[in-house]
Amino acid sequence: MHQPTAMRRTRLGILTPSSNTVLEPLSSAMVASLPDVTAHFGRFAVTEIALSPASRAQFELDHQLAAARLLADARVGSIVWSGTSASWLGFDRDHALCRAITSATGIPAGSSVLAINELLALVGARRFALVSPYTGDVQSRIVDTYARHGLQCVAERHLGEHRNYAFATFEEPQIADLVRQCAAAGPDAITIMCTNMRGARIAPELERELGVPVLDSTAAAVWTAMRLAGDDPRRIEGWGQMFALG
Repeated sequence: MHQPTAMRRTRLGILTPSSNTVLEPLSSAMVASLPDVTAHFGRFAVTEIALSPASRAQFELDHQLAAARLLADARVGSIVWSGTSASWLGFDRDHALCRAITSATGIPAGSSVLAINELLALVGARRFALVSPYTGDVQSRIVDTYARHGLQCVAERHLGEHRNYAFATFEEPQIADLVRQCAAAGPDAITIMCTNMRGARIAPELERELGVPVLDSTAAAVWTAMRLAGDDPRRIEGWGQMFALG
């Protein structure tokens, strides 16, 4: 008897802050039209974004690795940290995390921030704008981090919130208004830096309106997860021009 050919499946493993309510539904929606692609999530404790030692401790490698090992049990094709902590703690943190995940699981690993950095390079951006829900001191640290790597922040808007759960309460029209304000400075790209912020759905419309790439961090995580899993992110349509970059 003829055995049916098994469909090749792409399973994306995504590490998630425990108090995040935005990235899981948005990430799943991005791949919903692809019957062979699914997103799978592993949480670890993150409830506050600040520069305090207690907040930094949330992002210790052991916590993230424990969640990554559980995701590996699902035989995912990639494991991506869908969070933006490296934007203020330093990019080396995510490079070290990715190496540790791959060493522990044998699975290619990435992160939202490293994906945003790659996308900024692909669109040739040296002058960028930054939108986030964070407090002023965290926002300043992000600006400094990028400045040390040769990228100038020419405009920024932040909402002054430190509770991770509360980031999800800011609605799309408010976020879109912040992006429009930043666009007035003429950046090469605009980054929405937070995976618990509702930027992914509005990014394509804003790109058409403003004529500038809008790089949402949740979408960037899915983009890099697809690539690392050996799939083509160009298959994802309607979520912004980053996916056309392949």
